[in-house]
Amino acid sequence: MEGMGPTIVICLALGVICVLGVRSYLKKLKTGCCGSGGDEVKRVRPVDGDKSHYPCAKVVRIEGMHCQNCVKRVENAFHAREGFYVKADLAKGTALVRSKQEVPDEELKQTVRKLGYSPVSVEPLKK
Repeated sequence: MEGMGPTIVICLALGVICVLGVRSYLKKLKTGCCGSGGDEVKRVRPVDGDKSHYPCAKVVRIEGMHCQNCVKRVENAFHAREGFYVKADLAKGTALVRSKQEVPDEELKQTVRKLGYSPVSVEPLKK
């Protein structure tokens, strides 16, 4: 029985971690992956819906988008600003950002970061 103290402490710590993990997962199931409470995010449309008016295009690779609400949040963040038309793709983890003027890569990344997602890279659109 000697030396059982550390083993018991480790087992208790693992048990607490498991309980907290299950509680967190159950909360996500209840409220959605984004904590949206099951409410669907309303889509914001760009002011100018004609893609031909947006000559500059870049692909932003994004980590952290897990559902359609995430996609809408990314699109809305750009559409709320003048001069952007964005289409995010959940399966590819990307957002095609079209703009009326050239925009620095860091500005695009910062817009994504403010939402809580991780911009991995920004690349020009290959035609």
